[in-house]
Amino acid sequence: MASSPTTASRSPEASTRTPGSAPHDSRPVVDVTALTSRDDFLLELGQTLGAQAAVRPVESLEDALRGMAGAKRGQVLAIDAREVPDVRAAVDAAQAQVPRAVVLVFADGPAEKELRAALKGRVFAVLAAHIEPRKTQAVFAGAMAEALAGKAPPASRATLAAARELTIGAFRRRPREPDEELAGSRPRLVLIGAALAATLIAAGAFWFLMYGRGGPVTPASQPAAAAPAAATGATDNAPAPAAPAPSLLLEGKVDELLEKARLAMHERRYTEPAADNALLYYRSAAAEDAANGEARDGLQRVAGVLAARFEEALSGGHIDEAVLTLANLKAASASDPRVAGFEQRLLSAAVSKAIADGNVDRATSLLHQAQQSGSVAADQLARWRTDIARRQEEVKVQHLASLVEDRVRDGKLTDADDSAKSYLQQLQSSAPASAATQRAVHALSAAYLKKAREAGLAKNSADEERWLTEARGLGLKAADITAFQHEVAGARQKAVQADADRSVQLTRAALREGRLTDPAQDSAAWYLGQLQSSDPGNAALADAGRELSGRLLERARAAVLAGKSGDADLALAKRWGADPKEVLAVQQLAPAKSRGPDAAALAPSLKRLRAPSPDYPVSALTQHLAGSVTLEFTVNTSGEPRDIHVVEATPPGVFDQAAINAVKHWRYAPLLVDGAAVEVPVRTRMRFELPK
Repeated sequence: MASSPTTASRSPEASTRTPGSAPHDSRPVVDVTALTSRDDFLLELGQTLGAQAAVRPVESLEDALRGMAGAKRGQVLAIDAREVPDVRAAVDAAQAQVPRAVVLVFADGPAEKELRAALKGRVFAVLAAHIEPRKTQAVFAGAMAEALAGKAPPASRATLAAARELTIGAFRRRPREPDEELAGSRPRLVLIGAALAATLIAAGAFWFLMYGRGGPVTPASQPAAAAPAAATGATDNAPAPAAPAPSLLLEGKVDELLEKARLAMHERRYTEPAADNALLYYRSAAAEDAANGEARDGLQRVAGVLAARFEEALSGGHIDEAVLTLANLKAASASDPRVAGFEQRLLSAAVSKAIADGNVDRATSLLHQAQQSGSVAADQLARWRTDIARRQEEVKVQHLASLVEDRVRDGKLTDADDSAKSYLQQLQSSAPASAATQRAVHALSAAYLKKAREAGLAKNSADEERWLTEARGLGLKAADITAFQHEVAGARQKAVQADADRSVQLTRAALREGRLTDPAQDSAAWYLGQLQSSDPGNAALADAGRELSGRLLERARAAVLAGKSGDADLALAKRWGADPKEVLAVQQLAPAKSRGPDAAALAPSLKRLRAPSPDYPVSALTQHLAGSVTLEFTVNTSGEPRDIHVVEATPPGVFDQAAINAVKHWRYAPLLVDGAAVEVPVRTRMRFELPK
């Protein structure tokens, strides 16, 4: 809910009025409404604004707009973004219901940057919720001036527009005309607001010309030229000067102004706060009485303090503070002999900072301004040009090195122009001896070797050699290549051993669970075939083969005794080393009349109905490999192959799966013996030849 306005206590000060006018109401001429429920934020804001304005806190947008609507005074709305779920909607509502209100937004962390981009051109400024007093004072002064301009009648706005065309000197007091003495008794808040707006614009000129356009203030610089940019700078959150504008003078009795100046000096309020400081009071007194010795002496003392502050700020690398301090020094004593030297040192520091920050465009612009001014020695300009060229090259090298790193991370190593290889070539051309170049070479070489290792473990020798060739192109030594190949060979052997151990474990598990031949690719016979193909000399192969053949003989014996065929199991048992005598003994268990013809002898009688060719493995094509696979399987009574397994393969493991996949799709006409379909064991050899 809305609450009554709060103000920070302030000391009496001379009012800004025309000569001879009666004192008018000294209350702030702009209302500031703060949309927040945070006491700490309100306290910081109140302490920062001081005598600038009274703050009316509210906790809802409705309360804020209700209090602002129809008000006759200028309105500034400060929105604490931490308290508003949808800041953009709040800004739209404020501009719709109170179109002349000036809106400021305070936000924290990443939200500050996001809102600054989203609200650019729609609000006066976006500031950090953690209030920076000097910056906030300056921005609020500009916002209040704009709010006053928004409330002025057309004639007064024309006066404001004209005022913006004037230089600082145009705002100095002039001799009073008799008719002005008579008219001065009426309060003229609107004209005061217009003058305040113009002086705030002039106050930003020094900063804008130094940083906004990248050049220092020269004697020919006109503050009015910076007016549009100064307003834009506030929206973009660029630092604004906190010092009072040189043209903002107070009117009153000289003795009263000097009394306030002495108090301000005693309390060390040399230039702050903006409307209550020694510089302002001494300047105002000097404007009333140019011959007043105390005013002139006071300005010299303030200038001495500001000169020391300038030295301290510049030596500490605080360029922003040095800019503002120098502006105040020039306001205190424009003819001070130290000013010219300070300006040169400030320019030098600004150029050095721009170069150090990698802001080559700003440094180049500052150099151009310095050259145009003619006040910087030629040798200094030459040194700056050299430093800028060096820094520009460093920025280019860093950018290319970053691109190499990004492409390596993305896996884009050699793809066309947008690849790590392409950017590294540019980097080597620009800075072959740079440490960044050497790091990029190392990173890309490591990526090439990683690719070569993966290809080597996959037995893709063509790809392995391709990546090794790329690594050689980056200067990898022959000894390093040999060591790498040994390492890959060792890793490949370890991988083979790991696969063999896994196949042995899977074979034993299948034997325990009775999965001798089915499922086709999850059986003891399948895993043992894989082990034989990948590691024919494995010590576990013989033991596992004997166990499998024994289990197959047992199953064949049971089938024969049950009046079924055991031929397929007997054939597989033979393959895995079963004793021929044991095989014969099982065959002899069948009754003579049911034995019929030898099943193996029936294979030539099979009629193949469908036999699609195998797919040539891509890896074999890439490596230009040819070979063959010998398989055994049983054609069941439906004419479909089952118990497909590899007996022999050359080279091992390359064409095995392609051959098995092809046989799975073969179909035969069921073979009839004495009118009944029988199962027939088949052995076939499949050749893989490279296309011509």
